[in-house]
Amino acid sequence: MEVGRSQLAFGLRALGRGAADLLMPPLAHDSPEATASAGLTADAWGRVTFLEEPVCDGCGAGFEMDGGAFAEPRCAACLAQPYAFARARAACVYDEASRGLILRFKHGDHQPYAPLFARWLSRSAAPLLAEADAVAPVPLHRLRLLSRRFNQAAEIARPLARSAGLDYLPDALVRRAHTTSQGGKSARGRRLNVRKAFVVTEAGRRRIRGRRILLVDDVLTTGATAEACARALIEAGARAVDLAVIARVRTARELPT
Repeated sequence: MEVGRSQLAFGLRALGRGAADLLMPPLAHDSPEATASAGLTADAWGRVTFLEEPVCDGCGAGFEMDGGAFAEPRCAACLAQPYAFARARAACVYDEASRGLILRFKHGDHQPYAPLFARWLSRSAAPLLAEADAVAPVPLHRLRLLSRRFNQAAEIARPLARSAGLDYLPDALVRRAHTTSQGGKSARGRRLNVRKAFVVTEAGRRRIRGRRILLVDDVLTTGATAEACARALIEAGARAVDLAVIARVRTARELPT
């Protein structure tokens, strides 16, 4: 009975938002134009390379063609060296079109992008959300949080969890080491930079034990940060960890080792 009432309430809220968009279309985040629920102008929307099925189940990379029902669901890199997280999905490719949007959100304090990106993930990560028990953002170190004023992963994870009706765990995972930026580092350098940087809190252990966690971040490059988070969650008792990101580089393991 409670489930039925919550589903009805969610449907009514969605209907209300749709009606409001028709009456007063929200402005695009990248211009003063009204764009209904899209959140971007048609030009900006058209330049983003969204990732559609078929994609690698392990890292979310797009396959060039659909191999059919009997095709291997994972790319050669994931078969040879699986990540610690079980599966991954990305909404789009990290390129010139998406990079500007993400950087404005991440460093330009454009927080209205958060619900837009959450909607993108609710679509691209739908198979992961369907099996998840809870959603957790990749954390920032407290010093970086002070300088940036908000955690971009948390701003996406919160509305994503709410729309999916999942438990939101903002403080289950913390970053205990104030690492340097991953930018410019080799694949090996990235792994070393974040090794043992993340830890699950005592309260977090109780909330993740035996559960499947959907980890949320902004960009997947080599996967070093997400892997370090996944290992910490699994070692603390999570049954499995999946990953959802706004964007991923075309080949996430192509950086020099």
